[in-house]
Amino acid sequence: MQNGVYYSDYLQLDKIIGAQELESDKAGDHAHDEMLFIIIHQSYELWFKQILFEVGSVIDIMSQANIADNSPDLFVVNHRLKRVVTILQTLIGKIDILETMTPLDFLDFRNRLRPASGFQSIQFKVLEAKLGLKMQNRHGREYYTSQLRPDDKKIIEDIETTKPLIDSVNDWLQRTPFFDNPEFWQGFEATGDSHPFWKSYRDVYDGSLLEAEKFNLARFDELLLSADKKEGWNLSPKARRAALFIMMYRDFPLLQMPFTLINVLLEIDEGIATWRYRHMNMVHRMIGSRVGTGGSTGKEYLRGTVEKHYIFAEFAELTSFMIERKKLPHLTTELRQKLGFDV
Repeated sequence: MQNGVYYSDYLQLDKIIGAQELESDKAGDHAHDEMLFIIIHQSYELWFKQILFEVGSVIDIMSQANIADNSPDLFVVNHRLKRVVTILQTLIGKIDILETMTPLDFLDFRNRLRPASGFQSIQFKVLEAKLGLKMQNRHGREYYTSQLRPDDKKIIEDIETTKPLIDSVNDWLQRTPFFDNPEFWQGFEATGDSHPFWKSYRDVYDGSLLEAEKFNLARFDELLLSADKKEGWNLSPKARRAALFIMMYRDFPLLQMPFTLINVLLEIDEGIATWRYRHMNMVHRMIGSRVGTGGSTGKEYLRGTVEKHYIFAEFAELTSFMIERKKLPHLTTELRQKLGFDV
């Protein structure tokens, strides 16, 4: 045999394949489906590790003082976050495998798991925090770290003090330069403190609303035209304006990569929410209204996380303020050339 790396040594398969110890076997009461239960959850943790690896690298890139919108950096960010979306789709699919276990199969070993629970997954909690889910926005936050060992609780507390991805994205959007150059907005009418583009855009938006939708105009003014970022907001008004502009004028070459980034963040939110929803339904199918092994309220707790734990929802809300493409304010020749079209 040739010298060099050997397959099983490289993958440390002795550790991985030997890492399934059934609690039912320890008790002398073998439960066949406990093996499936362990392997599914171990594979989840491996994929969580890969997601954290990707997200960590993206945070490093987005934390730079300057990133050109047509740079290789932004391409790498989009590529790695798209990988995260694909991994999330894989995690959702694993629930199909777990659901081959019936409730009666689960009862063969469920009581031997207490008080262990998926709620104690440190990697998933770290992922939520790194993406930008803040403690004050968590469902059941008083319970959030109560089931953790002190060392694990310290990990979460330390992560909560670091800058998450959503904050770096906010900073990147705030650096969008087009609105600061007066030559790009010649021909647009300025009113008061409003930027001439947003004055024009707001007028068109107001005219597009049905009577039952008029409440959105006040929301538009609050979220996009306020002077400051309010408590509890992930995105500042300036960042929201930049994001909406990118979403509306995404067909310009220079804005295609930024639009892809916004879209892939929404896909991550959707992927995590879909995984939570599938998990909630599986729990309901398996244990009905019984209490979770970790002491949570089971399905009801999970329902709350599905509804509340969106991280990038402020991007989704911007669709409330979009207008038809044919009604978009016509950009100046100078700005169109800057965004990448030959005019």
